[in-house]
Amino acid sequence: MTRVELVHDLVCARSYLGFTRLRRAVERHRAEGGAAELVLRPSRIRPEASAEGEPLFEVHRRERGEEIARAIRADRTLGAADGLTFRFDRAVFTNTYAAHHLTAQAATQGRALRMAARLFRAYFTDGLHIADPTVLAGLAAEEGVRQEPDLRDELDAELALTQPLGSPTGPVFLVAGHQVLHEEPTEDELLAFLREGRRAP
Repeated sequence: MTRVELVHDLVCARSYLGFTRLRRAVERHRAEGGAAELVLRPSRIRPEASAEGEPLFEVHRRERGEEIARAIRADRTLGAADGLTFRFDRAVFTNTYAAHHLTAQAATQGRALRMAARLFRAYFTDGLHIADPTVLAGLAAEEGVRQEPDLRDELDAELALTQPLGSPTGPVFLVAGHQVLHEEPTEDELLAFLREGRRAP
């Protein structure tokens, strides 16, 4: 079985694309009779970000300037080919610790992929504040995830391990602990990788 680990953050657009494509590639590979496992590993591109949240537009304007911020806010093309809707005009940038904690809780209930997919959509499409406890409770209820047990110690340990692996610009794909592929592979590239059953040296 090919085990692919995806080091991701829930406010990273490329992570959303990578997650979606890899999840679909794994499903297609299994349908062909192959064996593959997708394991999610958390990372935070901005661990210092406030959990209070602020419009993503304001972050972009502060860091990249008005013109670029407006262009990003107006963009509707990213993700369209993958059937995803990115609404950067709605996004509330925030600290993702609590959202990763919810995904970890979901993992103990066999629902990590579903929970992560819902959190990505909540952030990028719905404009929800994914550090807000009330929002997270509602999303957990949607996916049938119990917000237990307390896994903060385990999450802290995992984040310490993935921090050196994470990327500020996209997801990291790992096989046998080694980085493989590039930050934005297509679904077909991922499927080919799974078919070949590659292992990193």
